[in-house]
Amino acid sequence: MVIDPVARRTDGESVRIAKDVLCAGAAAKICLPDGPEEYARALARRGHRRPVVIGDDRALLRAVALLHKERDLAGVALAVVPVGAPGAVALSRALGVPTDTVAAARTVLDGTEQSLHLLTDDSDGIVLGGLDIPSGTEEGGRTRRRKRSGGARLPGPRGGAGGADGTAHEMAEAVAPGAGPVPPEEGPGADARPDTSAAWWRAPLRMARAALALLTARTRPAAGDSAATPGHRLRVEADGVVLADLDRPVRWVSVTPGDGADGSGLAEVVVHWQAAEPPVRARARAVTVSGADFRYRADVVVGGPVRTRTWTVQPDAWRLTLPHD
Repeated sequence: MVIDPVARRTDGESVRIAKDVLCAGAAAKICLPDGPEEYARALARRGHRRPVVIGDDRALLRAVALLHKERDLAGVALAVVPVGAPGAVALSRALGVPTDTVAAARTVLDGTEQSLHLLTDDSDGIVLGGLDIPSGTEEGGRTRRRKRSGGARLPGPRGGAGGADGTAHEMAEAVAPGAGPVPPEEGPGADARPDTSAAWWRAPLRMARAALALLTARTRPAAGDSAATPGHRLRVEADGVVLADLDRPVRWVSVTPGDGADGSGLAEVVVHWQAAEPPVRARARAVTVSGADFRYRADVVVGGPVRTRTWTVQPDAWRLTLPHD
C-alpha cells in the first residue's frame, strides 16, 4: 500500500478510512514515501505483493510510469484508491474506479483485474486515458470531459476554464481581467484608515481598473466561440492516412487508446475543424502529429513544445482492479 504524500496532506481522513478498510480485509504493508525517490523504492521492493496506490491521478500515473520503465507493467495488477479533489481524480473515474473512498477500497479487495490499452510515444511517455492537441493552455485552459462507455472513452467538447491541469498538484487561481493582488491599502476597511499623502490616487486607480476590466470583457472572444479562436496548422496521420494537413487549420485533435474490452487494439482519433463542420474520426494503431511547435495534454500532464510526435497503441498493456460490473 503506497500512500501518496499529497493525499496525506490534503485529505488525511480519507487516507485513514482507506487504510482501515484495506487492513481489515487483507494483510497489508504500508509505505509512506515523502518524495519521488522513496516512491520508486517502495514500488521496487513490492516483491510478490500487489501494489495499491492511495492518491490522485498523478500518483497513479507515477506508479504506471515506474512499472513501465521496469518493463514489468504487464505483469503487475495495479489497484488505486482515489484521494483528492474531483478534478484531481478525473482520470481514475474515467477508467472506472469508484471515487468514493470506501467503495474504492472494497474494489481493491473484491474487484476483478481488467486489461486496458495505453499509448506510448516516441519519447517513451505513456498515456492512459487520452490526449488533446494542443494542450488547451493555449486557449484559456479548456478542460476535457471524458466518459467511460463500453468502447473507447471519447472526449467531449472542451469548455470551461477551471482546473485545466486536472490535478491538485498544480492548481492555478483564476484572476479576473485587470485584477491583481489587492494592496494592503485597498483591502476591506481601507477607508477607515488614517489618510496618508498617497491616498489621493486610490479612487482614480479603482476607476482605471474597472474601465480596463470592462474593455477587456468587451474585446475578449466569448467562451465557445470557435470562429474567434485561431486555428492550429497540424498534420495528422493515422496509420499513414492523412486526416488533416497544414493547409487547413484545426481546432483541436484528440486521441484515446480505447478500452481493453473492445478487442480491437486501436486508438480512436478525432480531428475537430476550426469551422462548424463534423469532425473526422478514424481508428489506428499509430498516430503522428506534426507542425509548428505545439503542446499536448497527456492525461494530466502537459508536454512539448514539439514539432512532431508519434503515439502507438499498446493493447492490453496494463491491468487495473475494477468493480465487477
